[in-house]
Amino acid sequence: MIRAAVAGASGYAGGEILRLLLAHPQFEVGAITAASSAGERLGVVHPHLVPLADRVLEATGVETLSGHDVVFLALPHGHSAALAAQLPEAVVVIDCGADFRLESESAWTSFYDTAYAGSWPYGLPELPGPAGSVQRERLEGARRIAVPGCYPTGISLALAPGFAAGLLEPDDVVVVAASGTSGAGKSLKPHLLGSEVMGSMSPYGVGGGHRHTPEIEQNLGRAAGEPVSVSFTPTLAPMPRGILATCTARLRPEVDPAAVREAWEKAYAAEPFVHVLPEGSWPTTASVIGSNHVQLQVVVDERLRRVVVVSAVDNLTKGTAGAAVQCANIALGLDETLGLPVAGVAP
Repeated sequence: MIRAAVAGASGYAGGEILRLLLAHPQFEVGAITAASSAGERLGVVHPHLVPLADRVLEATGVETLSGHDVVFLALPHGHSAALAAQLPEAVVVIDCGADFRLESESAWTSFYDTAYAGSWPYGLPELPGPAGSVQRERLEGARRIAVPGCYPTGISLALAPGFAAGLLEPDDVVVVAASGTSGAGKSLKPHLLGSEVMGSMSPYGVGGGHRHTPEIEQNLGRAAGEPVSVSFTPTLAPMPRGILATCTARLRPEVDPAAVREAWEKAYAAEPFVHVLPEGSWPTTASVIGSNHVQLQVVVDERLRRVVVVSAVDNLTKGTAGAAVQCANIALGLDETLGLPVAGVAP
């Protein structure tokens, strides 16, 4: 068995990692740690994790995390770098925070208020790149992996095939996406109270201020082989989990609109977790809840020559914890799909 520790286990992402590890045939749950919840029974903060309910959350520290084969870091942004630096190189460290996602130091300092820590291999295996490359190739045997943000997961997978195939203009990309409240974490915030959220949608991070913007541009730029600029507007939806993103970009003048869909179908034909739906079917957040799947639909607005791609993803599963387990599987040479839900939960 592969022994895994989860730091930040009291939060939503940490709890979701534990849920997936419980169903994994080759992982054993080792240390589970937290900050303010240290000393509590896990069942107090995550009552749904019944098999682990009597485990006690330990304080997060290198001594507690040492001696494991894999360490999952589900910590707030800016908290992973110092801890990861103290862990042995032989340990596979999967960071669910933003600390190591960005390759550009200037992009980091423009959007985050902590010191730049560098970048690790980016954990979005299915991300298409130029000349038929796929990000998965950088993850095999890796000892350090940065899990993507939840918004960048759905948005990058929605648009990358068009950029990798040279179909899309890089300077007029517009994305509007709605997320469930779990994307904001488990800390108490007045604007996330049920009475504030129920029956209401609201925008935030408007005007290019959301921290995931440079990550999305990085991913699409890698696929395109040139810089891509993105106007991204996130919105808060009255649901606990899930992201629905509507992503649009202009077709290059020479591109035949009839050839567009084929690029997406070809890019994801062999991917177990990314599905281009049949024509006429549209992604819904309800269809992916609890699963590691991404649903996509692509159409062309021929009047304006814009590609419109809609994606749906569970922000806690494929958007965070599922990606973390998927990356650990790849790094360790296991079947990529082990322990990962292939079906959603309904109704």
